[in-house]
Amino acid sequence: MRVLAMDSSGLVASVAIVEDDTLIAEYTVNYKKTHSQTLLPMLDEVVKMIGQDLSEIDVIAVAAGPGSFTGLRIGSATAKGLGFALDKPLVSVPTLEGLAANLYGIGDAVVCPMMDARRKQVYTGIYGYEGEEFQVILPQTACPVEEIIEKCNELGRKVILLGDGIPVYREMIEKRMTVEHCYAPAHLNRQRAGAVAKRAMDLIREGRTETAADHVPVYLRKSQAERELEAKGRKLEE
Repeated sequence: MRVLAMDSSGLVASVAIVEDDTLIAEYTVNYKKTHSQTLLPMLDEVVKMIGQDLSEIDVIAVAAGPGSFTGLRIGSATAKGLGFALDKPLVSVPTLEGLAANLYGIGDAVVCPMMDARRKQVYTGIYGYEGEEFQVILPQTACPVEEIIEKCNELGRKVILLGDGIPVYREMIEKRMTVEHCYAPAHLNRQRAGAVAKRAMDLIREGRTETAADHVPVYLRKSQAERELEAKGRKLEE
């Protein structure tokens, strides 16, 4: 099973090709460039480096959201375009599940990824493992930082934290989190397409593929533009 995976849901742009249990290639960039500039050139470079034709891919996996509205649209459009062109199925991987899949062999600990959603909110969830099986303890959601910290405290288990929300809210985490916790290291604390591919394989086994036509991003929240339009509408009504 060859999986082409992409993640452009946050600041990171990442492309990977995974075959069964082997990461064949991964190209990840986290540096001040828009995904419209990086994603397709990165994909092209990966394909050239390994000398593989995209027609040999079995499934296209994409981090489907939540995350940056622009980034999600770019990733979604790229995955859909490839799906149509190559006549391949897609797998929509929830962004937070892809982030959590960076970590493995964590015993009784849980993984809590946090992506900064602004306004003191994060996109987050809580995940763990039962043996080798990935477990969704709290499905991905958008909520205040205090709320997810409290949920972690209620579980009473060690928590491993990662994501771009951690440096933003680390001071609050240290003040409020009462359970044992630690932070994922630099090479595992952001989105990686290899982890998206790993989680995609779990979802493929569960039969959770879709056509390119059916794929849509998952936003969880309305965009700032939509919120501003609604606010203007309410003012006009008043």
